Amino acid sequence: MTTFGRDVYDDVIVGGGHNGLVAAAYLARAGRAVLVLERLGNTGGAAISSRPFADVDARLSRYSYLVSLLPSKIVRDLGLSFAVRRRSVSSYTPVERGGRPGGLLVGGDEQRTRESFARLTGSEREYESWRAFYGTTGHVARAVFPTLTEPLPTREELRSRIDDEAAWRMLFEEPLGRAVEAHFDDDLVRGVVLTDGLIGTFADAHDPSLAQNRCFLYHVIGGGTGDWDVPVGGMGALTDSLAAAARAAGAEIATGHEVLRIDTDGNSPAEVVFRTATGEGRVVARTVLVNASPRALAELLGETPREPAPEGAQLKVNMLLRRLPRLRDTTVDPREAFGGTFHIAEGYGELARAYAEAASGELPSVPPSEIYCHSLTDPTILGPELVERGYQTLTLFGLHTPARLFEKDNRQAREVLLAATLAQLDTHLAEPITDCLAFDGDGRPCIEAKTPLDLERELRLPGGHIFHRDLSWPYAGAGAGAGTGGGGGRWGVETAHRNVLLCGAGAVRGGGVSGVPGHNAAMAVLGH
Repeated sequence: MTTFGRDVYDDVIVGGGHNGLVAAAYLARAGRAVLVLERLGNTGGAAISSRPFADVDARLSRYSYLVSLLPSKIVRDLGLSFAVRRRSVSSYTPVERGGRPGGLLVGGDEQRTRESFARLTGSEREYESWRAFYGTTGHVARAVFPTLTEPLPTREELRSRIDDEAAWRMLFEEPLGRAVEAHFDDDLVRGVVLTDGLIGTFADAHDPSLAQNRCFLYHVIGGGTGDWDVPVGGMGALTDSLAAAARAAGAEIATGHEVLRIDTDGNSPAEVVFRTATGEGRVVARTVLVNASPRALAELLGETPREPAPEGAQLKVNMLLRRLPRLRDTTVDPREAFGGTFHIAEGYGELARAYAEAASGELPSVPPSEIYCHSLTDPTILGPELVERGYQTLTLFGLHTPARLFEKDNRQAREVLLAATLAQLDTHLAEPITDCLAFDGDGRPCIEAKTPLDLERELRLPGGHIFHRDLSWPYAGAGAGAGTGGGGGRWGVETAHRNVLLCGAGAVRGGGVSGVPGHNAAMAVLGH
């Protein structure tokens, strides 16, 4: 049985994902006795780097892979040895019109982006609408992002801080589809805009729940700019740095410790019961911070979850290529096209059809997805020999694939969906993507796919939901309170139990690789 450094800790953190490590580092730096209990044999949770292909020196960000929501404040406060790089291109979306291949290239040189819009749409009007629309989201980002590491504002306080009624109505009150259709005429442009509202979120553009709006908001406010950057060294470089910072500050981190139960009356120190390979044990904590889903928290407390079971809705694919494929659109270099986000079957109409098919219980016939190449921006994730030989990674994220579609036969549905997704990619390539795949040490193609059910099994993500549950509005009383009850409290992490806090992605202002829930839970403990 594991022997810890003490019998009673100020803080026990359940789960060593990036948010748990952020909380541990802050609390230990404040002089508190901190213990992190992690079920797996390594820290990092979904924000890890690994070598998924046998005998291949490629270290991929296996689950989460880009950084936008991590505040520089956390990096500075904790002295993290971590950096990101800006992608040279924002996105490329291939399309065939009039029997000719073409596409929309966004980012890099402004004049080139303007010309790309004009070639696609026949005028500069759509580009000017694009600039105006993202000028508005940029204003909202600059107002909202700094509040993520402050005590929760009220709805009216956030509205006043944004100080733009049209922007507030567009993003916070009306379905996103209304704004997209009002600002843009071109189906492809509309689809590119909408995709940020559908990452890991199964919703129609006009869903009255506004789940798509909340998802969109979190995807455009990161850093106050909305930029999505590449973590140097892969996502594991972030969590390795966080673990090192926590240990350096004095926190203990115990891997291979699965927490089974939290016993508390809300006031007295809590008992945390865990299991290891050699048996069960327990440890006492004045405060317990749970870096797991609200649903998992309820189960640990022996309570009935208050919310319906979450449902993830994405396909995650990792690939290693011997070379980037050639494109049918010869006006764009593949290194540019894959350096940003490469949109596939993500026109506005295609997204609507895929949603309707999935909602009716069918796999999308034309699956929408997006790809990017980490190694173009950061070749350090590949061994020197692979870099010299021109190898590249590709990460694909498929939309509108809810967990329900895989429940009957996960393996078969995964294979069918992967084949259909790659077929859609192939329609824009001058050679099949399978011709470009590398092979592992056993002679197998270097490609792996994960469905929501796979993510639930491997990472304990409820229903495979990458945000633990639908994202909440970033203000108090937003209808998605933390933990097992309430509206999130002062920091959005409080629960019905005074000495139990939620510090995972399901907290108010959670979701994504941000460290925000970990920071906010630590601030709540420290009385800030």
